[in-house]
Amino acid sequence: MTKNYDHRNIEAAARADWDSAQVYKVSEDAVDASGKPKPKYYACSMLPYPSGKLHMGHVRNYTINDVMARQLRMQGYNVLMPMGWDAFGMPAENAAIQNKVPPAQWTYDNIAYMKKQMSTMGLAIDWSREIATCNPDYYRWNQWLFLKMLEKGIAYRKTQLVNWDPIDQTVLANEQVIDGRGWRSGALVEKREIPGYYFNITAYAEQLLSGLDNLGWPERVKTMQQNWIGKSKGVRFAFQHEIADAQGKLIHDGRLYVFTTRADTIMGVTFCAVAAEHPLAAHAGKNNPELAAFIEKCKTGSVIEADLATQEKEGMLTGLYVTHPLTNEPIPVWVGNYVLMSYGDGAVMGVPAHDERDFAFAQKYQLPMKQVVALSSPSTLFNTSHWQDWYAQKEGTECLNSGKYDGMSFEAAVDAVAADLEKLGMGETKTTYRLRDWGISRQRYWGTPIPIIHCGDEHTPGCGAVPVPEADLPVVLPEDCVPDGSGNPLNKRADFLNVACPQCGKPARRETDTMDTFVDSSWYFMRYTGPNAKTMVDERNEYWMPMDQYIGGIEHAILHLLYARFWTKVMRDLQLITFDEPFQNLLTQGMVLNETYYSEEASGKKVWLNPLDIELDLDEKGRPQSAKLRGDLANTPVIIGGVEKMSKSKNNGVDPQALIDEYGADTARLFVMFAAPPEQQLEWSGAGVDGASRFLRRVWMYSSSQADVIRAAQAELPNTLSDTELALRREVHSILKQANFDYQRRQYNTVVSAAMKMLNVLEPIKLDATVASKPAVSPEVLRECLSILLRVLYPVVPHLTHALWAEMGFKQSFGSLMDATWPVVDEQALVQTELTIMLQINGKLRGDIRVAVDATKEQIEALALQSEPALKALNGAAPKKVIVVPGRLVNIVA
Repeated sequence: MTKNYDHRNIEAAARADWDSAQVYKVSEDAVDASGKPKPKYYACSMLPYPSGKLHMGHVRNYTINDVMARQLRMQGYNVLMPMGWDAFGMPAENAAIQNKVPPAQWTYDNIAYMKKQMSTMGLAIDWSREIATCNPDYYRWNQWLFLKMLEKGIAYRKTQLVNWDPIDQTVLANEQVIDGRGWRSGALVEKREIPGYYFNITAYAEQLLSGLDNLGWPERVKTMQQNWIGKSKGVRFAFQHEIADAQGKLIHDGRLYVFTTRADTIMGVTFCAVAAEHPLAAHAGKNNPELAAFIEKCKTGSVIEADLATQEKEGMLTGLYVTHPLTNEPIPVWVGNYVLMSYGDGAVMGVPAHDERDFAFAQKYQLPMKQVVALSSPSTLFNTSHWQDWYAQKEGTECLNSGKYDGMSFEAAVDAVAADLEKLGMGETKTTYRLRDWGISRQRYWGTPIPIIHCGDEHTPGCGAVPVPEADLPVVLPEDCVPDGSGNPLNKRADFLNVACPQCGKPARRETDTMDTFVDSSWYFMRYTGPNAKTMVDERNEYWMPMDQYIGGIEHAILHLLYARFWTKVMRDLQLITFDEPFQNLLTQGMVLNETYYSEEASGKKVWLNPLDIELDLDEKGRPQSAKLRGDLANTPVIIGGVEKMSKSKNNGVDPQALIDEYGADTARLFVMFAAPPEQQLEWSGAGVDGASRFLRRVWMYSSSQADVIRAAQAELPNTLSDTELALRREVHSILKQANFDYQRRQYNTVVSAAMKMLNVLEPIKLDATVASKPAVSPEVLRECLSILLRVLYPVVPHLTHALWAEMGFKQSFGSLMDATWPVVDEQALVQTELTIMLQINGKLRGDIRVAVDATKEQIEALALQSEPALKALNGAAPKKVIVVPGRLVNIVA
């Protein structure tokens, strides 16, 4: 056995052993040594997008999963750890445009490379269950369930408001609209109403909300989902009007509906605002060119609610009025750029004195503000300098300037207003949700084809939108298209487009919209359970699901998790599964951070520099004072930008493959586990990587130096143990007990600390098989302790421990390390008969003494007085005082 730690050969040999034995392949009928079925445990990381290379966030995520899986397997669980690829989506299309290759080619090449990288990490993945969402065998089931949802009315078609790039002739996602322009063309983006398919997720809003109560998820994530669902109890009511369209028909039956959670402020309404797409806005703009231009301007703005909340509030008076339902006052109608047609009824009531957004709008346009709520004690009047006192106040308030409602509390006023509106037939109490139905249509090529055929058009009547027959699934996406940025290339593929109508047989046209990629990731974890199933899922899914532990970034806390929960509930309602929730427990790992550095060009543009290319000037305490680029003779000024998330844009990433090549996968794994608890942010440290490498070399060198002794040792411990052996076992088993606790609570950083402590305890013990004298520690005791160290360390660094396990003969006794039993704490070893307490003379430490655990105060005093330091200090005289602190110290005052 080589004494040098050669990570390349060690890790390659370990992986070869695992691959040849197919040790990671999992079955549903696993049993233990007694023939009893093993309990299942399904631990899964969120599947990656095949971008080309792993980044350190991937390394951390998958190592967390791997550590969990390996340790649980040793504890007797049947553990599933699968992997797949979220392979559809815009990045592949963008790369295809840039490189002039089909997205399929780019995607499959990336998958092959990233899979190879995962292999070098030593991940315990069952690759027989691998899926790629761009594979027709996978996405046919997206299409199949879509058709089932269409049958049940869960999926439906309607027009949708989208961002339209008039130059690229395509719909843009919200994140592709930058300052109102298309990210690629630079054209002013238009808002257009086009037909698309939706999933009725709002019908499941209450289930999605209440289901959070029973999930073992971080409270932060549950709160984010609760806020996104946004349950609100309030009143939906109407302002009446006499505004008619060109045909003389009252628009919306003469009612402008709004929804409010603050019905107690209804008497403070001084204006109403409608969205640019509202029928009242369109009517008012017909004979008002200035208003029509403003409406068009609003249509080019963002449809992102977060943007609307922060953008400057703009509006224009329509010249129209509606009637207040309780006071009969005329209320002016404005068009507001902050009102979305897709939310509620596309209109809001304006109460400037008690709403932040309305206040800003009213301030800008000098609209009246009427205080109708006051703090009960003391009652103060509204003014614009301290208007926040009245914004969103509910508790401890009463109505003011509100006629019959004056003096009522918030709850009483809301109930009274709702009752009065209901009597008038103008309103009702209602529960609403911020959540909106999920629009799944994407005017992009690289995605799951929506299985619809369009028969007829506006000139030739036909069967309309016809579902593809189930027998014709999957609708296969052509993989040889090369997008050029000018719309969806499927619209140019006659072999894809032209098809016969399934109902009438006449020439028809396939739907070219593809599904939102969130569809792909909403159920992939179930397909892992039976990747070759002849149905969407089979009985194996009932064995593995619901998932025991899901692992992924906090950035997926809302949409992905929400959509996966919705999809699960739909499958339940279609009787495909029996469970309600997909993920019982969730771990959101923290981001990986690194230092950032940049230089500035004359234009002010920042050029981000990689930390590996930087030399730092440090002060005497090791704090950076300045930075420069390595080899830069011109000494271009380099600015220290601070610590931020690793990203391509900031050029502060670390290439995991380079790290593995230089230090080995075990070092990379050890560092990312030791540097921080899994849920917290991890700050990159080159010194920390070096430290991890040094520790592994110590483990290797010490273990290899004792290998001959351990191989020759007996399996059983001696009947009688020396004090030194008892103390050694006590320390090792105490550390093991803490490590077990840390494994249970997923605190892998302190698991690594435990392994380091064990090595520190063991390293001073060096046995030589050629020496005949009896050592203070027998080989059998050392054998036990080393077997514990290797098992505790194995889930984190599997390659090194796999090699040592075999070299030291443990494989013959315990079997392979992967399936060795987890070490059990010997409670007897923890029993302590003696303890060490400090000895002080006149308050100064002068040594220590060993006393029995149950020694009395008098016995401790006697032992202390007979100690050499005490005899020397007293020199035959009696002590003035002896102070005993049980279990800690004894102080002799001479």
